[in-house]
Amino acid sequence: MSQQVRPSRHATKIVATLGPASNTPELLEQMITYKVSVVRLNFSHGTAQDHIARAAMVREAAKRSGREVAIMADLQGPKIRVGKFAGGKILLESGARFVLDASRTELGDIDAVGLDYKDLPRDVKPGDRLLLNDGLIVLTVDGVKGDAVHTTVRMGGELSNNKGINKQGGGLTAPALTLKDMEDIKTAMSFQADYVAVSFPKNGTDMEMARQLCNVAAAEFGHKPGMIAKIERAEAIPRLEEILSASDGIMVARGDLAVEVGNAAVPALQKKMIRMAREMDKVVITATQMMESMITNPVPTRAEVSDVANAVLDGTDAVMLSAETASGRYPLETVQEMSRICEAAEAAADPQLDADFSGQNYARIDQSIAMGALFTATRLGAKAIVALTESGSTPLWMSRHRAHIPMYALTSRLATQRRMALYRNVRPLLMDSESDRDTALEQAEAHLKKRGIVQTGDVYAITCGEPMGAPGGTNMLKICRAA
Repeated sequence: MSQQVRPSRHATKIVATLGPASNTPELLEQMITYKVSVVRLNFSHGTAQDHIARAAMVREAAKRSGREVAIMADLQGPKIRVGKFAGGKILLESGARFVLDASRTELGDIDAVGLDYKDLPRDVKPGDRLLLNDGLIVLTVDGVKGDAVHTTVRMGGELSNNKGINKQGGGLTAPALTLKDMEDIKTAMSFQADYVAVSFPKNGTDMEMARQLCNVAAAEFGHKPGMIAKIERAEAIPRLEEILSASDGIMVARGDLAVEVGNAAVPALQKKMIRMAREMDKVVITATQMMESMITNPVPTRAEVSDVANAVLDGTDAVMLSAETASGRYPLETVQEMSRICEAAEAAADPQLDADFSGQNYARIDQSIAMGALFTATRLGAKAIVALTESGSTPLWMSRHRAHIPMYALTSRLATQRRMALYRNVRPLLMDSESDRDTALEQAEAHLKKRGIVQTGDVYAITCGEPMGAPGGTNMLKICRAA
């Protein structure tokens, strides 16, 4: 099946999680060919050496496929989980009493279980509702005695080893960065992960601390990763602007977030987060259960198709696959289906650029040039926009606005090329670092003609800076007609 599917040319990027189902060079190369732009390494599983080996495999597969992709290291964050059971699992009946005991060392049973999260007794009070196993089990706190949280089961079900705990409405004090995360940051920086996703940040300070740790760990490589805040806690919602300001982007992590704020609140929050991220010139990834049924089925449900399409129509930079590609039966088929959905949704989208520019003022010359290129190219019906960039800022600004014109970002910096792989509607390419301006412009046109984007006589727009090579120095817009 995979050989007959045409790789689509959609603007929305796909993030695929690497795992046992996709952990072969051949399959990974196929997934990249079919428009996976970011590969996620989930640090909740595997050893440091596992991640180092997988990162090397990603780089090699990208090289063979002729496309650079970004690597995102997703930190585990605090383990807010129950312990293990003697039989591996129990069945909790509604109305039963159950104890969560932070000091318990023996395996759990039908009456009580230990906790990985030892601070739970200090974070809860009578009347609080605890949601276990992604909200499938609901407990009401009756009281706290020492290290033991006594509860009544309100909604029963099967509870197995190490299932997660959430407090409805938020309020758990677990720090966003654990000692394990700090060691994992060192591992991720050893292979220069392009993005680091931080789990459960509550505020901007959590993200600033994570950035500082990453920069210190990567200093010897001259590398600075992009920081992605995973919005999973109720406490993060009122501090979204602060978190966005301290980050390079956010992930709408709908699983834990839905458990804390309620399923019904998540769709509106998702739209708010996508809109706010775009307004603040940040990237945004929509994640969790996007194609969940394809873990076991070869086709998605219609509800999943609508879910992905709506995220695309809202303007998300990327849609993410988790277990679908990490452990599912159909990792490549899932990527192909998601590609088709993205392409169809984008074809139906209305750019509405006039509304984007109305009443806007830009203090920076390079940002004004970026907006001028987008506006002019749209009005002229240009075939493409090309940005010669060192930092990636100009393509990022242009990608915040919806346009059907493909954007190509040419850079001499490999790290910048990889980072731009996450930007919506931006196709990053590497160019000769020794080029002067005129040579770079010739190279840009050669890139477009080689890929069939423009032909002789076609109009395209190009932005660059004089002198060349200075980050933030974009100060020129040129409208060209291909020779």
